Amino acid sequence: MGKMALRTFALCCRSLLRDNPRRAILSASSQAGCVGSRSGARRYLLSDDIIGLQEFQRKKLEMAHFITTPNGNFLELMARKLRRNDLILKSELKQLLHLCQSAEDMAIARDAIYRYHAENRDQAHRDFRFGPLFLRLCYELGLNKMATDVLTDKEMRGFFIDTTSFNIVVDMLFRKGYLEDALEVLRSMKSQGVAFNYGTQILASGVCYKLNTAESYTICTSLMEEAQAKGLFIPRHAYCFAVALALKQNDIEKAWLWFSQIMATESWLCQNLKVLLLAMSGATEDAITLLSAATQSTSSSFIRRPEFLQEVLDYLHSQTEGGEQTAKAEQVASQLKRAGQVTRRTLDDMLCETPPARRNMSAIMVESRSSRRTMKPLTSVLLSE
Repeated sequence: MGKMALRTFALCCRSLLRDNPRRAILSASSQAGCVGSRSGARRYLLSDDIIGLQEFQRKKLEMAHFITTPNGNFLELMARKLRRNDLILKSELKQLLHLCQSAEDMAIARDAIYRYHAENRDQAHRDFRFGPLFLRLCYELGLNKMATDVLTDKEMRGFFIDTTSFNIVVDMLFRKGYLEDALEVLRSMKSQGVAFNYGTQILASGVCYKLNTAESYTICTSLMEEAQAKGLFIPRHAYCFAVALALKQNDIEKAWLWFSQIMATESWLCQNLKVLLLAMSGATEDAITLLSAATQSTSSSFIRRPEFLQEVLDYLHSQTEGGEQTAKAEQVASQLKRAGQVTRRTLDDMLCETPPARRNMSAIMVESRSSRRTMKPLTSVLLSE
């Protein structure tokens, strides 16, 4: 199915390129049936070490091992307590959330967190936060509507006080293509005064990019400018989304402004965006020079050469066709293809690619403190095997 989607997207791009070369590369993703459409958004933006789904599943297995009461009996006990309006204890709610296996179980859990919040509304739930726990369950079971409804319900204000809860739901909605719902969750997050963090910045820019409307462009611009005014760190990935969205909206000046804010532009995504920016700005000679430099051999065979998107090269070709630089553009494209530096992936693929999980360096350092051969402590990490 993935191959079929990519072939469909390629057909969309070729059709649009014939009709309007200048806008083809950036408008293709908004057409029906293309990868960037509502039904085609299947990727997610945050790695699992941020979403925490695998760790959550591990803890569920651990708790299930130590619980002596059968699942069905405990769930029925909680259902009876809810019907009798009995007090819901923290330990009971925690156990309940680790036992849910179906949408029916989650209906009980939802009612339980409403009851628990009503009984403890005046307390700041800082000793244990149930929000991420409940929403990871929704993520695991695909209950995006339940997650959205509960998270944005005014009656639950004060229960979801952490950024992680909102990030989990926005990531889930982005993955499933429910972009308007994701934007509504971000609005609710903003209105509740929950701070945006590294992951939220990426998600917000990604949602606005996927929506690609005048309103989403205004929202994206406002969020970026607000973060800059507050001196907050803006991830490179968020800037890349903003650049691509500005290009989709034909705001080349703003696209250059966002691109100039990126501290390190050596990534393949940034290199492709820069070629596209140069081509759309009319600086085709500079774009060709950048591509030519990428064909030069590196100082080490272990360093991979950058890859360029076929659709970016096609767009550059359309901008130089019939001009003095046509031959140069074709030559450099041929050189890149022979070197294996051209990919059929799309700009949308690069932008929406899930990053690898961050490695826990502290765990690696702990492991390196003893020798695997002698089992004796190492005097220096430099002597680790």
